[in-house]
Amino acid sequence: MFRSLGDPARLAIVRRLASGEARVTDLTGELGLAQSTVSKHLACLRDCGLVTVRPVGRASVYSLAQLALPQLLAAAEDVLAATGNKVALCPVYAHSR
Repeated sequence: MFRSLGDPARLAIVRRLASGEARVTDLTGELGLAQSTVSKHLACLRDCGLVTVRPVGRASVYSLAQLALPQLLAAAEDVLAATGNKVALCPVYAHSR
C-alpha cells in the first residue's frame, strides 16, 4: 500500500480526494498534472482498492474507497516528523534504494 502512495502524483491525488470526490478534469486543473498522468495514477489507485469510480452522465467521479486513508497519512506524517532525517540517513535504507 505504501508503495502505491510513494509516487508524488498519486499521493497528491489521494490528498485531494480526501477533501471530496472529483473528476479527472477537476484533478488535472487543481494539481497541474496532465490528463494522461492523472488517469494512469487513478487506474493504479483503483486497482489497489484505494479509490472508487462511479459514472455521472458522461463523466467519471472518483472518491476514496478507504475512509481511513487520511488518518493513515496523518499518522505517517507524525512518525516522519518524530524521526526527522533519521530515515533518510539510515544506512540500511540508503543502500536499499
